Amino acid sequence: MEQSELEKRLIFLQSFKGKVITGSPSPFMNWLKPVVISAEAGTLEFSYIVRKEMTNPMGTLHGGVTAGIIDDLIGATVYASGVSSLFTTVNNAIDYFSTAREGDEIVAKTTIIKKGRRVINLQCEIFLPAKNNRMIARGYSNMLNVGQEGN
Repeated sequence: MEQSELEKRLIFLQSFKGKVITGSPSPFMNWLKPVVISAEAGTLEFSYIVRKEMTNPMGTLHGGVTAGIIDDLIGATVYASGVSSLFTTVNNAIDYFSTAREGDEIVAKTTIIKKGRRVINLQCEIFLPAKNNRMIARGYSNMLNVGQEGN
């Protein structure tokens, strides 16, 4: 029996459980070096170590990197949902609540809120486990179907 696209993509992500993802189609994801905690249809959970090049002049996690993590993981969640169309980010709305410092582990978890044919709405929350799972940021994004691969 042939595996569905969803199964193939989830198996790829699940093969990195507890390990840093390598070989992602996203060069930015490869730069972020996430570790897969869990990968299921409609939800991903990755951890990241805040590196010096991810910080701002105050030595805390740069807001742009936080936004990049949210956007990248939301895109990966759409990819892992097995859709055959290409989707692109329409908007990101992010609330910043706290920060992290170099060397901290942060955890990001996504959820598909509503999946339509043209638009998929998702949420991503980032936490700091060492500080009692303090929420660092929460972002919402709409992803737009821009057509089939190869078009």
